[in-house]
Amino acid sequence: MLNRRHFLSLSAGLAVATATTSLPALAQDRTRSGRFKGKSRHVTTGHAELSGSRVVLQRDFTFDGAPDARIGLGRNGRYDPDTDLGALKKLKGQQSYRLRGGIDVSKYNEVYVWCRKFNVPLGVAKLGG
Repeated sequence: MLNRRHFLSLSAGLAVATATTSLPALAQDRTRSGRFKGKSRHVTTGHAELSGSRVVLQRDFTFDGAPDARIGLGRNGRYDPDTDLGALKKLKGQQSYRLRGGIDVSKYNEVYVWCRKFNVPLGVAKLGG
C-alpha cells in the first residue's frame, strides 16, 4: 500500500528523472551561429546556424567553388567525417541541411564546408552562443 511518504518520495524521484531526461533534448535545441572564414585559399563568407536538427547557411553565405564540397561539423579545428550532411547545394544564399539521427550537436563547435576529394577545409564557421 502506498502511504503519503512513499507517494511524495516517488513523485520527487519522477520529477528528477523527467528533468534529467529532457536536458539532452534542450541542449539539442539551443541555437548557435558563427561567421565563415575561408580555408585552403578559398573564399567562404557569411553565416551558419546550428539549431536543433538543422544546419542553415544564411542568406549572406557565399563560396567561390571547389570539387566535391560537403557540409559537416567539427570541433576545435578538426572536421568529423561522420557528420557529413551532404553536398553543398549552391554557392550562394540560404540553404538548410538536416542532421542525421545520432549526431550529438553538443560535441561540435564548428560548421565546415569540406572538400571530400582533397580532404581539406574550404571554410569554417566557429559557433558561438
